[in-house]
Amino acid sequence: MAEKKVSLPAKLINGGVAGLVGVTCVFPIDLAKTRLQNQQGARVYSGMLDCLTKTIKMEGYFGMYRGAAVNLTLVTPEKAIKLAANDVFRQKLSKDGKLPLWGEILAGCGAGTCQVVVTTPMEMLKIQLQDAGRLAAQRTVAASASASAAGPTPSLVASPAAQPGTNAPPRSSATRITLELLKTRGLRGLYKGAGATLMRDVPFSMIYFPLFANLNAVGRTEERHSNPQERAPFLQSFVAGCTAGSVAAVAVTPLDVIKTRLQTLQKGEGEDSYKGIIDCAQRILKREGPAAFLKGATCRALVIAPLFGIAQGVYFLGIGEHILFSSQFEERNKI
Repeated sequence: MAEKKVSLPAKLINGGVAGLVGVTCVFPIDLAKTRLQNQQGARVYSGMLDCLTKTIKMEGYFGMYRGAAVNLTLVTPEKAIKLAANDVFRQKLSKDGKLPLWGEILAGCGAGTCQVVVTTPMEMLKIQLQDAGRLAAQRTVAASASASAAGPTPSLVASPAAQPGTNAPPRSSATRITLELLKTRGLRGLYKGAGATLMRDVPFSMIYFPLFANLNAVGRTEERHSNPQERAPFLQSFVAGCTAGSVAAVAVTPLDVIKTRLQTLQKGEGEDSYKGIIDCAQRILKREGPAAFLKGATCRALVIAPLFGIAQGVYFLGIGEHILFSSQFEERNKI
């Protein structure tokens, strides 16, 4: 039996809706991941919960959503491109309705490559906004340490760390950063770290999509590789997305650490700057040890698992198909 032909507009709508819902749910954890990965010298945060607690204390509740506007704006095309491209590649590589493992991996590779055109500038802008609070907190900690070393007199006045907004740098915006990058570095400025993004997203998709397809086919052996998503119940798609997402996320965490470090424009005191992927990997290994490559791994799993679980659940509920069908039905009634 041949695979059902993919309705590209419907898949784009599904991917966009899934991305919006998923990002809204998990963005604070993604912010913690970015800040933990960028810590090099002085440890401002001891872990994910400590990071989120201090963020709320210093920046308020909405501080956890710094950079969310960029993600919510660009995640729609990003997720739509990723999921729709995978479907298209799977169709092209299928023969007689069956797709071998090498075809699943190749389709995932193609999907990961296609999404980089949107992912790179999105991540570039998001990281600057997310990391601004960490840099401000680091300066506060450094100032407090200097004051303590000088023997300050006890004070009943709350410390700057306890006063949200105290000594905080001017709040930037994605628009301001974009214009500054275009002015000083051109379009290449927005695509800094594109190579590292490609190195992360292609292996991720090569792991995620085949693993998801096989988990989604568990218990349904008949024509297992002939588009099992069509027959999968919602719960199975959700669990398969969560499991495949968490496995793939942890597997490529070292590459995500390198990408985050390369795309961070402003560094804290005593923090390294890098010339490229190899230089970054060597410096991290030499200065921080192998464990540094797994910074934020737990956060990544907690972000990606529900993000892709929600994405696949919404995707296979066929919201896009329902929207298009409703539109077509209304058009026909008008005629």
